[in-house]
Amino acid sequence: MIKALSRRRLMTGSAALAFSSAVSNRATAMNTLSPQALETLKDTMEAHVAEGRMAGATWLIHHDGVDHVGTAGTFALNGEGAPMARDTIFRVASITKPVTAALAMMLVEDGVLTLDGPVNDLLPELTDRRVLKRLDGPLDDTVPANGPVTLRQLLTMTFGLGAIMVFPDAYPIQKAMREAGIAPSWVLPKMSSDDYMKKLGALPLAAHPGEAFFYNNGLDVAGILIERATGQRLGAVMHERLLDPLGMKDTGFHVPAEKQDRLPNQYGPDFTNGGAELIAFGPEKGVDFTNPPPMDSGAGGLVTTVDDYAAFCRMMLHGGTLNGRRYLKADTVAEMTRDQLTPGQKTAPHATMFMDEGGAGWGLGMSVGLRKTRPWLTPGSFGWNGGFGTTAYTDPQNGLVGVFLSQNMMTSPEPPRTYMDFWTQARQAIAA
Repeated sequence: MIKALSRRRLMTGSAALAFSSAVSNRATAMNTLSPQALETLKDTMEAHVAEGRMAGATWLIHHDGVDHVGTAGTFALNGEGAPMARDTIFRVASITKPVTAALAMMLVEDGVLTLDGPVNDLLPELTDRRVLKRLDGPLDDTVPANGPVTLRQLLTMTFGLGAIMVFPDAYPIQKAMREAGIAPSWVLPKMSSDDYMKKLGALPLAAHPGEAFFYNNGLDVAGILIERATGQRLGAVMHERLLDPLGMKDTGFHVPAEKQDRLPNQYGPDFTNGGAELIAFGPEKGVDFTNPPPMDSGAGGLVTTVDDYAAFCRMMLHGGTLNGRRYLKADTVAEMTRDQLTPGQKTAPHATMFMDEGGAGWGLGMSVGLRKTRPWLTPGSFGWNGGFGTTAYTDPQNGLVGVFLSQNMMTSPEPPRTYMDFWTQARQAIAA
């Protein structure tokens, strides 16, 4: 155990050194973004708007200290509503996860949380868990868990419960999660964090802690762990420790009344009509960010702007520092942004769709690039995509941050053309 721990520390320290070196090397280059590629990006996004693929979008490319911000379209389909702007506020779904993970690791550095110790003291609902003998089996056909749940398992989403990629719901555990209101969905949990844990704790795990990757729920539980460790709502802790110091003034878990004119419609497929047409997804469909939620979802509940989210990404790009203030140690960032999954975990049926055709793994709260199977991936890049129409990645090797925010839900496991086109042109903008 001591040898393994020492090797992990050695590897983490080396990774942090390489991470810092990569950023430092890029900082001497000061390349200029290609005007031609940026114009092509603008034209491409306006074409997506004209063809009805999206109402609008705002994006930011940061490269070697230079920011480019672009917009296309309007707040509503068919050119209606206000034009998209730099300060437009978007519901960003799962790109919330890296922010929650960073906050959790700040508390680990402070000694408030432990990364590999049991979370039982703060989350007694996860004590003495039962585990399904088989994933498609009845809920009462279980065995004792082979160990306790840890924060690392929550952040790597290997604690034992989450999205089961069978559609429509076919397994008893899927149906039970849906009935309890804790299944991954565009509708965020409509209950208090204590009620969420009661409902989750009443169900068996789908796999032993640390055994298998199941998307999403681990970051909601991590957010609740933060709340119980600090005695505050997740949003309050996040503002105090991360959002306010970073200057993320328009980021939070709801949009206050005085800013709601900057929040565009949310669109998604009309499932009653085969999903071919886009329709508005508002409060009547469970998507409401105009009031404080009953639970701050660490997995998918943030709203933000391109400048706000880019500030977080730039902090991560620079190994945990921004504008002379340190938020995380460099070796903590290196640990967060290394692949934490085994080959078997990445290729399992309920994980593989999240691994970008084998080009990505998973770190602590975020995807980690292993090879270039998607235009947002390079070895060492990190970030994630959000189901409400958002993508944000950081690439230390190339000194690049890209943030693309739209209001069109993802409609399939395949990445939208808008994401692909944004990242293709962003890469061309820094390569020219």
